[in-house]
Amino acid sequence: MKKILGIVVLSLLLCGNIYAKTYQVDDVVEVEFIINKSFQIKLPSGKWIVAERSTEYYYGLTSKVYSLIRLENNKAIEAIEIAEMKTAGVYENAVNQAIYMALFKNKYDGCYARPEYTVVKFYAKGSSHNCFWLGHSDIYNDLFTPDDPDLMTANTQIKRWIKKNNVELPKVALFSNHTYFSRLKGGNWYALSYMIDPKVLGAPKNRYITEDTSEYHRNNIENYPEHKKIMKKWISTSAQRHIDFENSINALKRHRLDLNDLLPVKNDQKNELSLNIAEQLKSLGDLFKSGVLTKKEFDNAKKKLLN
Repeated sequence: MKKILGIVVLSLLLCGNIYAKTYQVDDVVEVEFIINKSFQIKLPSGKWIVAERSTEYYYGLTSKVYSLIRLENNKAIEAIEIAEMKTAGVYENAVNQAIYMALFKNKYDGCYARPEYTVVKFYAKGSSHNCFWLGHSDIYNDLFTPDDPDLMTANTQIKRWIKKNNVELPKVALFSNHTYFSRLKGGNWYALSYMIDPKVLGAPKNRYITEDTSEYHRNNIENYPEHKKIMKKWISTSAQRHIDFENSINALKRHRLDLNDLLPVKNDQKNELSLNIAEQLKSLGDLFKSGVLTKKEFDNAKKKLLN
């Protein structure tokens, strides 16, 4: 539930909170969420509660933000933040700079490599960007005691809703962020943020809950193979979501990210890979039998191939 638009909202001094009309707080939504005809997302299965909705105006700029939460026994097990900022023809240089600074120069969070991020993929040229990054987080700390002091007073609606409904937050969450902006596509900034309790994915219990000590931290995860499997599942799911996100907003083809290396291998690809490995193993065996490879060289090459 990170506020992807938070930094830009603050830097542009957005003010005058006016509620959006389409969805009401506490509405239950399933299957699909529609902001407008150009921005729609398919929801993961289950009942999603609208916990936040707002529209903010600033001299022609309009920013919509919705937060959806899926509960189980009053515990937040999944959450989605959906945001759109319309900037066409309004303070373009200032807006372009604010977005760039928020994503690429903010020292607390953004579209660049950080220790708590597992994957970062992006396209950036001129004022256009297409960003996808994911990792793990201490969700309570991010929401109530963020590292960025400028965000201490942000997220007021969602924090109020959580307290009012006595909603429990997971100790550790996996997240993915998806954001796209281009003047060539009308100057709309689209952003999505997903959060999930790893238990939903069948994860083992976490012994460590801070960002630095978490089993999901990229510096620690090799020591926890079961957690690594969960992160791999989250990566493939999130990569497909980013592709769906690009399709939903009709991102320009040259701006789209190549995420094929993050997607699950299809059956036909698996079969082709298995045949290729079998052929290479046969070749190694022939080289060993002919004396070209020693037993040690053969074993090492075979181990490397199978791994």
